[in-house]
Amino acid sequence: MVLAAADGLFAESPAPKAVTMDDIAAAAGVGKGTLFRAFGSRDGLLDALFLSRAAPLRAELAREGSRVGPSVPPLDRVLAVLDELALFKLDNRHLAAAREQPGTRLLRSPHYVWTHETLVALIAPIGAEAAESAAYWAHVLLGALRVDLIDELLAAGRSGDAIRRDLEALARRLLDPAARPR
Repeated sequence: MVLAAADGLFAESPAPKAVTMDDIAAAAGVGKGTLFRAFGSRDGLLDALFLSRAAPLRAELAREGSRVGPSVPPLDRVLAVLDELALFKLDNRHLAAAREQPGTRLLRSPHYVWTHETLVALIAPIGAEAAESAAYWAHVLLGALRVDLIDELLAAGRSGDAIRRDLEALARRLLDPAARPR
């Protein structure tokens, strides 16, 4: 109930970063203290909301036959996961705009840590160079999914599909030596 109320507020707000715990408590019909006891902070509430929204992707990663499942070849799997993350960001820009603020320790949030660790684990089997640089490359690829960048590209007329294609091209050049210009 609280997460649904928060999600609705963030989605409806023209400035999601301005939604306060007071606003969320009022919309959920609970006291602000209840929110702080349950989530610790506004960022904690946003992290819980992100994790609940990401649950289907987590399940698909383990499911055989899924486009991101364990039987997919390593490079293809990374590309599919990045595409799913891009779709997630495009569909949840309101949450990302609320969470991806300076000073929020985003890189230590449970959602980012899980996403980064997942990408590192998926990149490493691609090859020796990928394994050596997997942690850095995962950060670089996640940086290409920052909501402020996505919003800027969309405002400049780039479509969500074009952003997804560009992300795939970037990942291929980074992860596949054969795709790099000579």
